[in-house]
Amino acid sequence: MRIQLGVHLGERFTLSETWAAAELAEEHGFDSLWVAEGRLTRDAVTLMAILAERTRTVRIGSGVVNNKTRNAALMAVTFKTLDELAPGRVVCGLGAWWEPLASRVGTPVTKPVTAMREYVDVLKRFFANEEVTHHGQFVHVDGVRFDRMYAENTAVDIPVYAGAVGPRMLELAGEVMDGVYLDFLLPVSYLEGASAAIGRGVAKRTDGTTSLDVTQAVAVAVDDADPAAAVDECRAFLALYLMQQPHIAEHCGVEAELVTRLQEVAGWPARPEDVKRAMRLVPDEAVHRVAAAGTTADAAAKLEEYHAAGVRVPVLNPLGPTKMATIDALGRYFR
Repeated sequence: MRIQLGVHLGERFTLSETWAAAELAEEHGFDSLWVAEGRLTRDAVTLMAILAERTRTVRIGSGVVNNKTRNAALMAVTFKTLDELAPGRVVCGLGAWWEPLASRVGTPVTKPVTAMREYVDVLKRFFANEEVTHHGQFVHVDGVRFDRMYAENTAVDIPVYAGAVGPRMLELAGEVMDGVYLDFLLPVSYLEGASAAIGRGVAKRTDGTTSLDVTQAVAVAVDDADPAAAVDECRAFLALYLMQQPHIAEHCGVEAELVTRLQEVAGWPARPEDVKRAMRLVPDEAVHRVAAAGTTADAAAKLEEYHAAGVRVPVLNPLGPTKMATIDALGRYFR
């Protein structure tokens, strides 16, 4: 069966590359484009709106936005507006953000599962065009709803995906959401436990849902002329994330000792020269466990592993100077 792919559009893409990637994705029949909003670089909504206007077939998802910096009512209005631009093609991917960034901007992550449950409940009720009152630990709204004066207020069909890593958030996704957008740098073996956690949540549902859509970002780099250079691009990416978001280490099979050594080399935020020094500590085996790197055939084989393990749409997170060529090469391979 043909694998459908997506593209994760992060800060590594210039704006012109972003539009070119969208054109390539539609040319090759890709499933989706996902716009990142994690570090303080760009907001996702602006780019999603322009992509919605410039494309015709691909789904456009936030991969992901956090549930802190926009209140639930504003988030609902934002995605309803995006749906006007691209009816039926917009996906709301939500995450709990990450430390230490959340605390540094005054919104520390506390009780992330409880906060997400409340947020998604209110968001979905907005999407259903209900009047919403909710007084929880984290979300407070009182008698509000969509409020257009010069057009009919209607329900919108916008799926909500969880940007989840841990089992409790995955279980919540299975219980109350429509899909999951799994993080990059997670090995194929991780999917067994993730699927079990999602299944526990799905078992609690009463709406007839029996499964969730599973999408996963996968760090990729393709260089048929110099496969080792492609591996190094993914090595640097893994080193950066282990330094800045060490919680992924327990899921990607990296020893705590390596994380400590990486953090001794570089602080936060890390400078490019720090990453270059730190990446030398990351072995090839760790890279190949969590990334699709090397030749086109090497990367495609890894994506097929993720697909076979239950990922319906592997989302390419292309790295390095060959990132546009990577999208094109894998698009052609699976077309």
